Amino acid sequence: MEGPSSFTGYRRMCCPTSIQIYRTVPTELHHPSFSVVASLSVALHSYPTYPASTADATVLCSNASPSSHCILSCIVSVSFTSSHLDHAMTAALTAPQLQSLLSQSLSPDASTRKASEQTLLQAQCAPGHALVVLRLISELASPDATAVRQAAAVHFKNLVKKGWEPDEDDKSAQNLLPPSDRSVIKNNLVELMCTVPPQIQSQIGESISIIASTDFPKQWENLLPNLIARLDIVNAHDVHWDVVNGVLLTANSIFKRFRYVQRSDALYADILYVLNLIQEPLTKLFLNLVTRLESGGAQQQQTATVSCLQALRTTCRIFFSLNYQDLPEYFEDHMGEWMGGFAKLLEYKNDSLVDEDEEMVPGPIDNAQVAVVQNLNLYSNKDEEPFLPFLPTFTSLVWNLLMNVTPFAKHDALATISIRFLSGLIGKLMHKPLFEGESTLREIFARIVIPNLMIREIDEERFEDDPQEFILSDMEASDTESRRKCSQDLLRAMCRQFEQQTTSICSQHVNQMLTQFATDQSQWKMKDVAIHLMLGISIRAESIQFGVSQVNEGVNIMDFFTRHVLTELQEPNMNVRPMVKATCIKFVGIFRNQFTKEQFGALMPLLIAHLGSPYVVVHTYAAASIEKILTSKVDGPNNTKLSKFAGSDLKPFLGNLFTGLFSIVDNVELNENEYVMKCIMRALNAAKDDLLEIVQIVLEKLTAALALVAKNPKNPQYNHYLFESIAVLIRSVSSKDAAYTSAFEQFLFPPFQHILQMEVVEFTPYVFQVLAQILEFRPEGSGLGQAYASLLPPLLTPALWERKGNIPALSRLLVAYLSKGSAEIVQHKLLLGILGVFQKLIASKSSEAYAFDLLRAIVLSMPQEAFMPQMKDILQILMMRLQQGKTTKYVGLITHFFALFVGKFGSQTFHNQLNLIQPGLGLMIVNQVWVPRLQAAPPTRLEAKTQIIGLTKLLCEAPAILASPNGTEVWSHILSCVLKIIFSPDSHLNALTSEDSDDAEIGYDATFSVLHFATHPVKDPFADVEDASVSFVKSLSQLCASQPGQVTPLIQQCLQSDPKMSVGLENLSQNAGVTLI
Repeated sequence: MEGPSSFTGYRRMCCPTSIQIYRTVPTELHHPSFSVVASLSVALHSYPTYPASTADATVLCSNASPSSHCILSCIVSVSFTSSHLDHAMTAALTAPQLQSLLSQSLSPDASTRKASEQTLLQAQCAPGHALVVLRLISELASPDATAVRQAAAVHFKNLVKKGWEPDEDDKSAQNLLPPSDRSVIKNNLVELMCTVPPQIQSQIGESISIIASTDFPKQWENLLPNLIARLDIVNAHDVHWDVVNGVLLTANSIFKRFRYVQRSDALYADILYVLNLIQEPLTKLFLNLVTRLESGGAQQQQTATVSCLQALRTTCRIFFSLNYQDLPEYFEDHMGEWMGGFAKLLEYKNDSLVDEDEEMVPGPIDNAQVAVVQNLNLYSNKDEEPFLPFLPTFTSLVWNLLMNVTPFAKHDALATISIRFLSGLIGKLMHKPLFEGESTLREIFARIVIPNLMIREIDEERFEDDPQEFILSDMEASDTESRRKCSQDLLRAMCRQFEQQTTSICSQHVNQMLTQFATDQSQWKMKDVAIHLMLGISIRAESIQFGVSQVNEGVNIMDFFTRHVLTELQEPNMNVRPMVKATCIKFVGIFRNQFTKEQFGALMPLLIAHLGSPYVVVHTYAAASIEKILTSKVDGPNNTKLSKFAGSDLKPFLGNLFTGLFSIVDNVELNENEYVMKCIMRALNAAKDDLLEIVQIVLEKLTAALALVAKNPKNPQYNHYLFESIAVLIRSVSSKDAAYTSAFEQFLFPPFQHILQMEVVEFTPYVFQVLAQILEFRPEGSGLGQAYASLLPPLLTPALWERKGNIPALSRLLVAYLSKGSAEIVQHKLLLGILGVFQKLIASKSSEAYAFDLLRAIVLSMPQEAFMPQMKDILQILMMRLQQGKTTKYVGLITHFFALFVGKFGSQTFHNQLNLIQPGLGLMIVNQVWVPRLQAAPPTRLEAKTQIIGLTKLLCEAPAILASPNGTEVWSHILSCVLKIIFSPDSHLNALTSEDSDDAEIGYDATFSVLHFATHPVKDPFADVEDASVSFVKSLSQLCASQPGQVTPLIQQCLQSDPKMSVGLENLSQNAGVTLI
């Protein structure tokens, strides 16, 4: 194949082949003064011309207007001031040079720190640099060099993290650790870890774990033997506890990967390899540690006892990892030894290790016992038969633990895992005899459930002083364990086996507590516990997203709500009993499915009133409950779901609702509240038909909030909901009147300008998505407009695309440009720059999907004469990429594009373009790539329609296929693929996309956060074809008529193997009113 010509206008960054196709960006754009020129553009006045390429961006900046259009200057500035180091091969630093640089990196002077960090970045690419770092860590033993030594350890860990398994797109990282260095590192790292102080040991241990995540066990076979060799303390009188605990912590971090992953042959092979080496020495170590703990007594130093307990805790965590997937045979055979040790640990007491004054931090005994109960919980959940004889003993031991835990936070972990253990037992029929008897159930209530539901002093302190922490532990959607959550789960487990008895006992306690509160309202904690008891016994089934779906029929939820919850919310003074009010509001959110629309209408003003509470937890729970009400559904016609409380129902409350919500957002003394912003997002979406009157004030509030958080982004969820709120406002208003897009530009461009200018990397992907959304809503026929036209050339600059987090949003923005501004793109010769972006994206597996988004947009939006001259080069790039990496994903993407191309321009054009690269290539691709992909993974929905239309043209518009060698076989395979798609129940042929509700769970994603309300609606490229299957059968009929006696036998031969398909095709022909002859 000959190489494709250059796509001018985009600098070569990463080419999938050895052929250089990018034109170099003019050197003047790299001049250090360029970003200053760009920044000064905010003071200038007009756009006289559009730039023809990125090279004209400097001229453009010198003529820009100071209006909202000055956002251009920020993008240009970001693009060209994001410097990238030239990682040329340099000599490795000497140890003294490295020590000096690391010392400077700790300097209080910012300029000194920055200079040393830049030098370190340049030096780290030299072969042998990592070895010099390790030598420095090993040799710097003087106490005054500890800080530098620790900095070296952190530097080495970061080298390993970045360079051991480098990202395919990060070319600089691929040279950080050459093979020769890697071998030396792996052979010496364990030894180094065992000779350095603990604070440095932890960094080396993390480095070992990072390397092991990719190399262990197959490429690092001596790692585990080296670690195990340092755990032999059986005959040691003077144990080096730092070494033992360092090795155990490292082994634990390596083996954690055996937890919480799907079973596979490869996983089991790795576990078996580890077990064969470590199961026996680990067991000996565990028994020796238990013996040392028992025999230490007063003669053993306290520090040694603490170290021994730390080692036991980590050993238990390793045991957890090794047993997580299945019970290994060795541990089954030695069950008695391990369970005996666990029992001794649960019974162990040592008053000298208990700090009576400490309330927050768990002690070493607590930590070890938590690890033991975690193992017991693992075994009980697996119902392992060898464990069953030990259950009565451990049930008693765990019960005794719970009887002795204090209400202080230091015992929270021990209390929650112990309650979890009992919940797991009591909820299973096989263990029912352990808990039968009303006296046992009453004792569980009195001694476990109620004490752990009771509000403690620490809870009151968190409620007032650390509301975020309180919400995290108390909100039902949180993953954080708390005593209250675990106690409620214990109640539900009791109801599964003893529902009638549990309900009766619980009701008695609830009535007693409510009577106690009614007699003396200072006993408000009793009412709070009573409500939580009701929450525990009332719920049979629930989900975080949809709420309670099944309740305990023995509990009258609505009666309890009316008598005890509603009256609390109706209390005029919101400042009394704020913790009870928060619980009552939470009650409303949890049981939202059980309320009627009329009840919601009565509750709404009460919840809105509580948005004005000075207590963060109260107004947060109010916002969260309103948000849940707005997503509540009822069954509608044809299996649809309708909003229980729709926009029309919300309309009377809109003013007060937004006033309450934005009063919280505007309060600078409060932290960003993600629940409040999420409620704003839902309210805007629900009220979309009534936003025109308030759009300006809402937009002003949102942009003010954006300007505030852009200074220091702290809460990713809050930020996401903020941008979602902006997006839903744009969608709701602009979909009714596209003229509002100019107002959105006026309001949003200034804060967006600031975000881009200050390089707020957390927000730039959001900015690009919203820019794309506004552009897509611009009135039809209005083109790009001056501001957007001026933004396009800087968007094609390389530096902007080197930040991976920008790529999805930038690609989306370019697709919007192609959709709305194809005429301007052609006029100002910017298509080659866009094709340069395409080639950069297609070079990487992580961005290839976005390359095809651009390519499809070009084919669908640009005039054929604009891109067809480049089609040979485009196809050649695709072919080279296919040759280099024929992954399932890439084959799916390229065959989707082929179907679109053929559907738009015909079969002959497709073959002609591919045959320009190599004669017969078109037929080869169809036979060896396209058809096998469809056989292996048939497409669905819109792609299924596109494939049928494209394949129909291949079948019926290319008689040359039948004349070529093996042509009839290829033709039959294509026909079979079409029929398979049409008659597959999974193809959903007439559906554009799967249902995507606006009430779906929306939130931040660390990889890339798609703005749900800014997503572009899917457009059918063949909207004129109402039913692709009918179009196919009509075209096939015409082909049969034009070539009598030639096509029909092929059809019959294809249908012989599948009678159902034959019947299906016959019915399809009848419905279309055609015959196949």
